[in-house]
Amino acid sequence: MIDLYFSPTPNGLKLKLFFEETGLPHRIVPIALSKGEQFTPEFLAISPNNKIPALVDHSPVDGGAPVAMFESGAMLVYLADKAGALMPRSPRGRNTVLQWLFWQAGGLGPMAGQIGHFNVHAPEKVPYAIDRYTRETARLYGVLDRRLADHEFIADDYSVADIACYPWIVPHEAFGQDLGRFPNLARWFATIAARPAAVRTYDGIIDVYSARRRPLTKAEREVLFGQKRPGIRV
Repeated sequence: MIDLYFSPTPNGLKLKLFFEETGLPHRIVPIALSKGEQFTPEFLAISPNNKIPALVDHSPVDGGAPVAMFESGAMLVYLADKAGALMPRSPRGRNTVLQWLFWQAGGLGPMAGQIGHFNVHAPEKVPYAIDRYTRETARLYGVLDRRLADHEFIADDYSVADIACYPWIVPHEAFGQDLGRFPNLARWFATIAARPAAVRTYDGIIDVYSARRRPLTKAEREVLFGQKRPGIRV
């Protein structure tokens, strides 16, 4: 059994989508980020960066002690290898998937996360930041759009590269992006959205960037963005 420490952020939803696609046995362990549960000693022992998702594999393939992991990209590679799915077997195919997986982790996620913060969660509007990150997210959407012009999926076959990127396209409106400007990306997005695993993944989920989500309180904002443990002054 695998324990998945989860909250419905785009990075958390990557792992939920992977498990829905593969059916790999797992158990969801909810982490309430706004309550500071990511700062508990028990969670930090698994995820020293105090971020979700994280996992503990109690039945690793080598039969040894449980494997604890943080960083969603590394977790997707580990799980793909364990499941024997969503990762090409050929070295060239694997290399392509890893490039796009790292591209998402190093570019698409961080930049889209910044515009999501300044558009949705920031207590005041910062025009320079909004313009900067809207433009950079659009540039990255354009990179993906060009890749998908002659590829059905990011790395030819559906893979963890697609799973990593998709949750960062779901909140495109909150990121100030119009998918009409990116027809190849829009086609890919619609294809994945229609997959049964994606439908199950997002059933009942209110994404952290959704306009339907209630506004954060001052205390919640301090925990989430000030990285303050509840009750501790820094």
